[in-house]
Amino acid sequence: MPETLTKSLRIPQEVLKEIEHEFHGRDFSSIANELLAEGIKMRRCPGIVFSDSSSGFRTARVAGTGNDVWLIIAAFKAMEEDWARLKKAYHWLTEEQLRAAVNYYQCYPDEIDRRIQSSETITSETLYERYPFMRPHDEVLSRRRPKSNHRGNPSKTGSRRRQRPR
Repeated sequence: MPETLTKSLRIPQEVLKEIEHEFHGRDFSSIANELLAEGIKMRRCPGIVFSDSSSGFRTARVAGTGNDVWLIIAAFKAMEEDWARLKKAYHWLTEEQLRAAVNYYQCYPDEIDRRIQSSETITSETLYERYPFMRPHDEVLSRRRPKSNHRGNPSKTGSRRRQRPR
């Protein structure tokens, strides 16, 4: 853990109320540190914002796009850092947005490399265990299909269709 120092900080009442409202139940010191760290990174790297990721932690994203910086950089590395290929692969992003992602990586390479490495340990099965709704639709349906009878027709047991009286 990095060495910490104690500092006195005067906070306007309105800001304190916003922090308490937004982060109810969390430790003030950890919240203040998170906000300060993200604020410094956003000032240092224009075009970058932070938001909660699906895996429960804060992640750097290209502003206005929802694209995670680590995903763009992982693709860039896979392309052997070929700028033209990156621009073509992310054709919907402006050059300024792509440069913001690369700039963030240049400023914080360890953070992005750790995120890329952690994603490489995820397999499709671990993903489906964690997020069952992400399983491909065909696979989900095949698990729910009724068993066939000896003629290859679906078995009528458990069928929801009403039988007509004879």
